[in-house]
Order: sequence, then C-alpha cells, then structure tokens
Amino acid sequence: MLGAFANAFRTPDLRRKLLFVLMIIVIFRAGSQIPAPGVDVANVQQCIDLASQGENASLYSLVNLFSGGALLQLTIFALGIMPYITASIILQLLVVVIPRLEALKKEGQAGQTKITQYTRYLTLGLSVLQATGIVALARSGNLLQCNLPLLHDDSTSTFLVMVITMTAGTAVIMWLGELITERGVGNGMSILIFCQVVATFPAALWEVQKSQGWWLFGVVLAIGLVIVAAVIFIEQAQRRIPVQYARRMVGRKMFGGSSTYIPLKVNQAGIIPVIFASSLLYLPAMAVQFNQNSDSGWITFVSRYFVNGDHPLYMITYFALIVFFTYFYVSITFNPHEVADNMKKYGGFIPGIRAGKPTEDYLSYVLSRITLPGALYLGLIALIPLIALVLIEANQNFPFGGTSILIMVGVALDTVKQIESQLQQRNYEGFLR
Repeated sequence: MLGAFANAFRTPDLRRKLLFVLMIIVIFRAGSQIPAPGVDVANVQQCIDLASQGENASLYSLVNLFSGGALLQLTIFALGIMPYITASIILQLLVVVIPRLEALKKEGQAGQTKITQYTRYLTLGLSVLQATGIVALARSGNLLQCNLPLLHDDSTSTFLVMVITMTAGTAVIMWLGELITERGVGNGMSILIFCQVVATFPAALWEVQKSQGWWLFGVVLAIGLVIVAAVIFIEQAQRRIPVQYARRMVGRKMFGGSSTYIPLKVNQAGIIPVIFASSLLYLPAMAVQFNQNSDSGWITFVSRYFVNGDHPLYMITYFALIVFFTYFYVSITFNPHEVADNMKKYGGFIPGIRAGKPTEDYLSYVLSRITLPGALYLGLIALIPLIALVLIEANQNFPFGGTSILIMVGVALDTVKQIESQLQQRNYEGFLR
C-alpha cells in the first residue's frame, strides 16, 4: 500500500489529484472545528467533558462518529455526512418500491443523475429536520444534559441562523465530496466519512491507555491488528460464479465465446446493517432520556436493558438485528431474477445450470448461503466495542471494532485499489520485463 502511494506521488497527474484531496480534507476538518453562530464554546466544552463521564455517554456516539466529534461541539459542519448517508439509503430502498425510480435506475447514466439529484434534495430536507432537532435540544439544555447554557442567546433569530448554518454546512460537505469524486481519487463521500472516523480514533485509543494503563493498551493494540487483518480478509473474500457466453454471428463478425464471473462478496451489504441496527436501538434510549421522570414500566425496562449496552439482552438484540438487516439489504440490492434475465438476454449461462428460472434459483441459493457468514461477521465485529465495555470498562467508542473499523478498512482498501488501477493505466509493464 505504501509503495502504491509512493509511486502515485511520482506521477504528476496522480500527485495533483492526491494533493487536491488533501486540500479538501483540510478544509473539511477546519469547518468541523468552527462553531456555529451563537454557540458558547466554553460552556459546550465543559458540558462535553461532563457528558463523556455520564450514563448517556453513548447516546449520540453513532451520529457523533460520522461528524468527527463536530456534532456535540455544535460546529458549522455539525451534521457531518450523516444526512447524505440516510438520504442515499432511503433512495436505495425506494428504488425497489417505486416503479418510477426503478425505471430511472434502468435508464443508465441519465437516470442515475436524476436519482442523485433526488438524493441531494432529500439530504437538504433531512438536514433541516436534524439541525432543527439538535439546535432545539441545545436551546433547551437537553442535548448534553447540562445545566450550563450552550447558546449565548436563545432567541428565535439565533435559532434560525444556526439551523440555516448547519444545513448550509451539509450542502458544502456534499459539494466537497463530489469535488473529490470528480477531480480527485476515490469516492468523495467515503473519503470524508473515513476522515471523520479517523479524527476520533486517536482520542478513543488514548482513552483506553489513560483508563487501563500501558500494559492493557499494548494488548488492545495487538488484538486490534488481528481484528484489522480479519476484516481485510473477509472484505476481500468473494464467491466467483463462472459465466460462459455463447458465440453468436452478427453480420459477418463472430461475437461472444468469452468467460467471466459474477463476484458475490461475503460482506455484500457493507456497513449498512450495522447503521440500521444501531439507529434502531438508539431510539428507545433516546425516548428514555426525554422521559426520565416517568415511572412507567417500559421506561424502567428500557433503562435497565437497552441504555448502557453492557447487558446480554442488548447484545443479543443488536446481533439479531444486524443479521436481519444484512439479509434484508442484500435481498433488495442484488436481484437474482434481474441478473438471470440479463444473462439470458446476452447469451450467458452458468456451466451446468440452465438459463432462466434454474439460474435464478441457483443464484438465490448461493446468495443465501454466502450471506450467512457475512451477517455473522458483521454481528461479531459490531459486538467488539460492547464486549470491551464489559471486559475492560472501555466506552462504546472502542476503536478496534464496530462501525469505525469497518469504515476505515473498507474505504482504505477501495482507495488503494483505485490508485493502483490508475497506476497500471499509466505504467503498464506488460508480460516481458
């Protein structure tokens, strides 16, 4: 990987692209540190220090993870990339449900451009809703459960200015991500998510050293390297289904006769199931936070089993939700019927399997079998921070596990692959050296 980056910096065109990406990252991280208008920075920092030691320390950990720590600091980029992720997931689900969107998807590049435009509009709408909720919580003092005022002024004008600023910040983040995709290397949104996760990684790792000492810190590092190696192995693993295309005569030319394969990844769903499950389990914890004075039975039940994250019932529920959402997401993103029809249309077939319905059944069978280890893998990786919470009393932002390690390894692998592919286009060595 280091060799690929070294060779990339020796190539003028790639060097310009990488430096452009670094410049965007600097701008992005600077915006994550600039407070929004009307925020009392000193009080916010003091309340964050108190909240990190309280019972609800993990309540906003997922959203704060995707904002690189900017959410609780109420900066202009406080919402981070989370509205765009949510909008993208919603559009992917709606493509399966709404025939108009499904038709757009089949139109190719023009249809995808239209779907991307809808994603941007939905992102801005979600940004307005999330910014309104966050600023309202900060205005009432419920955001960090702190008695100190987080805003200099709680007037309506300040409220509106903060909402507009945070929404505009999300729009700028979308623009920066698209700039990286067009003029840089790799997927822009993924790289920005990677930067936000990496920004919280050193602090989470150092927190383990401060609370547990150097010996356990070294053990955590050693275990972390093993986890990273395992994640890389699973992320690269795939089942290759061979596909043979029959020869056909078009005019006076012969076409076809080639062999290829359909790559089915073990982790076909990525990190989406973990995000779904985490978001779903944060809802009851958030409901408890807003009903702390209630004595109802369900409030007591949720407070006991679904707030801290160290109870076995919470872990079992979390694991089961991840497995369910993995199968659900794979079923809507990979359509065996569509793949089988396309293969039949272009004269392709799987050796030993008849075209049409038998091919569809075979793909469904293989996909269901290969999704099981992928779902178990995602569930185990996501449980690592919760197990660490029990064993070494680390917080739920434990660095080596959960969403953070999946994002870091996945985005890093994808970016290195794109750099290597561009290097091969510019420096093809050939068969004879």
